Amino acid sequence: MGQATSASGPAIVLGGGGVFGATQVGMLRALLETGIRPGLVVGTSVGAINGAAIAADPSMAGVENLAALWTSLVEAGMFTENMLARASTLARSRTHLYSPTPLRRLLTAHLPATFDELAVDFQCVAASIERARAHWFASGSVTEAVMASAAVPGLLPPVVIDGEHFLDGGLVHSIPVGRALALGAMDIYVLHVGRIEQPLKPPRSLWDVCLTSFELARRHRFGEEMANLPADVRVHVLPSGEDAMPLVSIRYRSARAVAARMQRGYQAAVEYLSAQPDIT
Repeated sequence: MGQATSASGPAIVLGGGGVFGATQVGMLRALLETGIRPGLVVGTSVGAINGAAIAADPSMAGVENLAALWTSLVEAGMFTENMLARASTLARSRTHLYSPTPLRRLLTAHLPATFDELAVDFQCVAASIERARAHWFASGSVTEAVMASAAVPGLLPPVVIDGEHFLDGGLVHSIPVGRALALGAMDIYVLHVGRIEQPLKPPRSLWDVCLTSFELARRHRFGEEMANLPADVRVHVLPSGEDAMPLVSIRYRSARAVAARMQRGYQAAVEYLSAQPDIT
């Protein structure tokens, strides 16, 4: 993968966030309408799904393809409400609640087969179990790399690539601004799902303790990278348009809810971009 330069276009960094990732679809639409075409795309978890799609086709047609992918996720019942189905999958696997088959099938249908076929440089990250470190994918199968980056612990099984097991990239890089910097990006647009806009509160249950602890870890690295940006690097953190949201959700409630989240992300990004004097 080459380095991002001002000539090739800005970098787009897409963070993780599960079902809330639909917000990023609207943000991407707003960026493209403004004339912002990426020269580099970096993604984590659901941001890897969205990032791969826009790297394949950084145009309005690419956004439409991505929106169709999200609609298909709902229709396929990827994260079903059926408790019996969840229990059956857990009983068989002992490690996860959902089958990866629907997601893998949809990614294969909507994304190019390999990184070489992408229109824009793209990288996504996953957590290697054996090496206990981040692994960045920049070649090989796009679908398998994205599946690895989106393998949420407990929900989906680890993805095995060349004998190595990978889990969700959010465990090591939740919003990988640092990776874009390492690849030479000087102009960066950060697309998150909204959680970083909301202050954390002291936990009131054991479940809250788990969620809050993970959120502290994921926000800390992003905060450190943002605090140490070089003076000559320009970073825009787009607002999500979400007023209030839980720290986690695993349910695709309906196509209408997904479409509404896309629209809120779009509207918030449009308002933000139109107010920036340095964006043309």
